[in-house]
Amino acid sequence: MAALEHECHPYTEGKALLQAMRRQTFDLLILDWNLSDMEGPDVVRSIRHELNSRLPILFVTDKRDEADMVEGLNAGADDFMVKPTRAGELEARVNALLRRSYPAQHEMELVFGPYHFYPPSRVLKVRGVQVELKNREYELALFLFQNVGRLLSREHLHEAVWGLGIEALSRSLDTHVSRLRTKLDLRPANGFLLLAIYGLGYRLETIEADALSSISAR
Repeated sequence: MAALEHECHPYTEGKALLQAMRRQTFDLLILDWNLSDMEGPDVVRSIRHELNSRLPILFVTDKRDEADMVEGLNAGADDFMVKPTRAGELEARVNALLRRSYPAQHEMELVFGPYHFYPPSRVLKVRGVQVELKNREYELALFLFQNVGRLLSREHLHEAVWGLGIEALSRSLDTHVSRLRTKLDLRPANGFLLLAIYGLGYRLETIEADALSSISAR
C-alpha cells in the first residue's frame, strides 16, 4: 500500500486496533479474518456498534466459502477479497471503496449549506461572497467539510493537509483552525460548529434547525 502513496499502520491484535481507533483517524481498514486475539467479524461488529464508525472495511482473507463471505459482509464489512492477493485487484478495490466513501475532490461544485466549494478553481463562497483563503486554509476547510461529523485526529489532519512525511507544528494547525472559524463565520446561524476535542483533534458538526431554535431560545 505504501507504493500507492497510502500511509499504513499495521496491527496484529484486534483490541489494539480498536484502542487506536478511539484516538486516531483512519480512512480505510484492510482486515484479515484471523487475528491473534479476535476474529475479523467480531472486530467489524465492534467498529460498527461500539465505535459507531462507518470506516470502509475490506476483508482480505483465505476464507473461500460463500458462508464466510456472507458472515463478513453481514458483520458490516464493505468488500471481501480472497487470498492470494493480486496487487492490481487490491488497488482497484481500495480505490473503489475510497471513491464511494468520500466525496470526490474533482467535482465542479460541492455544497454544504451556505458554503460552496469550487475545487477546480480552489474558490470558496459563503452565501455567494468569495472568501479569501490561503492554500492550506482552503485545503483544511475542504477536508473538514468533506468529513462533517467525523472526529479527525491532529495526525490525520497534518497528513491530509500538509502531506505525508511532513510534520506540521501543532500551533500551525491550531492557527489555521482559528483563522477558519473567523473567515468562514462557523457558528450555529450558518449551520456549522468547529469543535476542538481535547487531546484528540477537531470535528466539524452540523447544527440542525431545531437545535438552533433551542439555542436561540436560551
